Amino acid sequence: MKSHSTLRFLLSGFLLWPCVAQAQKSYTLGMVAKSQGNPFFEAARAGANDAARELGSKHGIKIKIDWRTPNEEDAQKQAELVEQLVLSGSDGIIVSCSDAKKLTDAINKAVQQGVPVVTFSGDAPASKRFVALGIDDFQCGERTFEELAKLLNGQGAVAAIDGNPNAANLQQRAAGFRAAAKKHPGIKLLDIYYHKETPQDAVAKIEQVMQANPDIAGWGLLGGWPLFTDNALRWSPGTIKCVCVDALPQQLAYVRSGHVPLLLSQDVYGYGYRAVEHIINKIHLMKNPPQAIDNTPLTSVTKENVETFAKNWEKWLPKKVQP
Repeated sequence: MKSHSTLRFLLSGFLLWPCVAQAQKSYTLGMVAKSQGNPFFEAARAGANDAARELGSKHGIKIKIDWRTPNEEDAQKQAELVEQLVLSGSDGIIVSCSDAKKLTDAINKAVQQGVPVVTFSGDAPASKRFVALGIDDFQCGERTFEELAKLLNGQGAVAAIDGNPNAANLQQRAAGFRAAAKKHPGIKLLDIYYHKETPQDAVAKIEQVMQANPDIAGWGLLGGWPLFTDNALRWSPGTIKCVCVDALPQQLAYVRSGHVPLLLSQDVYGYGYRAVEHIINKIHLMKNPPQAIDNTPLTSVTKENVETFAKNWEKWLPKKVQP
């Protein structure tokens, strides 16, 4: 027969167990990308969800990703979503800014309310976000031109296409592209052309420019927009050289076909994963990042490694991204 003290010990443990289970810490992190359905942001979302599961298990906490993203690019809508996430009690926010000027106030208000903010692939450098994830966009623009110059042996006329002119990261890529062009007197840069950042608009812009300038020998694509459609490049493989930023699934087909000798890939999955990691470090472990800029290098994708690289997308872009 058990003693009264033993029974009291067992009873106290039984009564305390539900309290311990209920005491598990829970965090909700809002995630606002630029647009729905874009594989770039879906891969970042997958990375965030994986980080939530893995870091939650590691630290004995629950982490939920609250995905709120406009159907199409809309910086004002993004700002409203950031404000809604603060009102709904989010513990942290991850945002890819379409227009830094329109997001800065919303980010600052979130931080003032005690909600830390991380940006990725679209920073708001004047805001109070505590860390920005991405690449060195100026260097990206420079490298795009330099790689194109190699393919052209330093001679010919080239053009470039860029997206939202209000996006800080894309402005830097354009600046880097122009800066590199000045170092190559044998190459004439006609211009950097902008579009509304839909694949169809990008393809139409390229066709319009090619009709007006049939002597173009090379294109620098400072984002992958036109390659999100089939048969976007209406020339025989190899006749016009092309270097493109990003390496999303649709873009890989143009490497296989020979239309695009080189893609420069960002760590899109890693953006989402590291964003969650940064916030959990800050709000749960009370650790700040060593610096406010967390850039990663670009990865070259060519015919030699395209099939190996393609396997990443089996992880980066699950068939169904969990909410």
